[in-house]
Amino acid sequence: MAIILKSPAQIELLRAAGQLVRQTFNVLREYIRPGVTTAELDAIAEEFIRSHGAEPVYKGYVPAGRRGYIPPFPGTICASINDVICHGIPSKRDRLRQGDIVGIDIGLRLNGWIGDACETFAVGDVDDETQRLLDVTRRCLELGIEQARVGNPLRAIGAAIQRYAEANGFSVVREYTGHGLGRNLHEEPTILHYDDPQQTRKIVAGMVFTIEPMINAGKAATRVDRDGWTVRTADGKRSAQFEHTLAITEDGPIILTA
Repeated sequence: MAIILKSPAQIELLRAAGQLVRQTFNVLREYIRPGVTTAELDAIAEEFIRSHGAEPVYKGYVPAGRRGYIPPFPGTICASINDVICHGIPSKRDRLRQGDIVGIDIGLRLNGWIGDACETFAVGDVDDETQRLLDVTRRCLELGIEQARVGNPLRAIGAAIQRYAEANGFSVVREYTGHGLGRNLHEEPTILHYDDPQQTRKIVAGMVFTIEPMINAGKAATRVDRDGWTVRTADGKRSAQFEHTLAITEDGPIILTA
């Protein structure tokens, strides 16, 4: 599938969507505390997004290319607690506890254009190793963004992420990747978070894509719950994720969700 390059005017529309995602995080941040359910966070996010003239893009989403029946995603946000890597379904049963971490992934459509980002939050105080996982994952995202420059191969992004994560004793999830976006949530190119010599495509101006490393405290292996969505670490250890959407220009990347 071809990459759809974006014009400066289209990038500004994508930036507006990305900024609304960031504003939604700023609202949710005040509610992420022990005792809150992920369903409550989901309702807050949906009300805020819709009140600003946008719509959630995850709600009702059905993945293309997956084998077998998978029900549409029921939430506005993905809420992934502790050993959940991604795609956690908001629930009245999932109540945040002191010392947890929760990854909140937000996608929305504003004026026809997509905003998409993820952030992992500490719930109260966390232990030192969990904090190190959060710090390393955030730094992995930063190092990936540094490589997102015109002329670099796409593989440079994943190579930088993998090198730093593994040097710190963590592992990189392979099955779930970054992606292009625009009017659609998932477009080309696919952004790997590990090095793949076969990914020879070069980065060019006009590309818009996410970088969203998922870093595990233990092994990289994953498993999916019976709901068809919730992805967990196979060994039950914690996982963190941070994601930004970038637009590539001749002067370097613009972080649309900053």
